Amino acid sequence: MISPQRRRADAERSRTAVLDAAVQLLGERPDAGMAAIATAAGVTRQTVYAHFSSRDDLLTAVVDRMTEKVAEAMDAASADEGPAPDALLRLLDAAWGAAETYPALVRLGARPAPPEEDRARHRPIADRIARVLQRGRDGGEFDPEPALSWQVAAVIALSHATGEEIRDGRMSATDATAALHSGLLRLLTPDPGKP
Repeated sequence: MISPQRRRADAERSRTAVLDAAVQLLGERPDAGMAAIATAAGVTRQTVYAHFSSRDDLLTAVVDRMTEKVAEAMDAASADEGPAPDALLRLLDAAWGAAETYPALVRLGARPAPPEEDRARHRPIADRIARVLQRGRDGGEFDPEPALSWQVAAVIALSHATGEEIRDGRMSATDATAALHSGLLRLLTPDPGKP
């Protein structure tokens, strides 16, 4: 008889296999169906549906997995070291690097979602950005006057706009990233003429 702990471990392994296969396959073929994902994961279609009731449910889990991967990349960027402006740019570059691994999945992350779900999905990213911004505000490197929440939202919005420019072919990744860097630093740097 299989113990409940082993059954749970087996179920978690198959769920992870399905998610990993979905991340890889949808990164290559965004229109891949549940059967193709099951085949890529080495499980049956019924196993996929046992973990994810619909393709939409699976897509949501894939976007959440990508958010985890971006957060892990950001954590590796040493955002607590050096000047806050440099740390912020390193953080954003790390996030872009992780996201660019699967460019087709970035489109999935842009799918419309209810505002609370969208905020919850961005929270791990927003929290990491907020820590660097607060450090810069405390150290006088970033303007302390606008609300921190506004600054975080502005960084995320400009990052999304950068991604759209790249995806739509209006700017190269190099030019768009340079524009993001310089634009953010201008936006966040305190006005030296203010008392």
